[in-house]
Amino acid sequence: MLNPIDTAAVIREGGAVGRFPGDLHEGVGWWLGACLVVTQKASVLALAHNGHPAAVRFAGPALSGAINAEHYACLVRDLGRQTEETLQRVLATEQTPGIYLAADGDPADCHIRITLYDRDAAPLREGTGLAEIRRRIAEDRVPIPVNIQAKGRIVNAPTEPRQGDAP
Repeated sequence: MLNPIDTAAVIREGGAVGRFPGDLHEGVGWWLGACLVVTQKASVLALAHNGHPAAVRFAGPALSGAINAEHYACLVRDLGRQTEETLQRVLATEQTPGIYLAADGDPADCHIRITLYDRDAAPLREGTGLAEIRRRIAEDRVPIPVNIQAKGRIVNAPTEPRQGDAP
């Protein structure tokens, strides 16, 4: 692993939580995206963020990881800036797993939370994939695509006007 993290300390509370920079780095987004697809056996996944610059910075790697996960060829819906409640409604309606990225504070030194959701729009728990994701990352067993045909794709799919957008 090129840039290890303390998985026991940061992979908790339904996803990953910590300071950026420091506890977490952008690669964690990639690892979480790829591992969520594999542990949930997802062919579709949705991702949204709160618009904070650090959350946006982590969203790109998370999207990339999700489309590069073993043989799943996952279709990843990038909902962009949305509320966490909006993402949860989408997940519950579509019965698909998802990722929500939220950060607060100074972008140069902030707190970030990456919540991973299962198909029931519930945050992952130890028995529903979180422990497996923590183990995979700690053991550097992050999934990679088996071939180019296994690569998924990203679609921009906002569900409602974003805050600050004109109606």
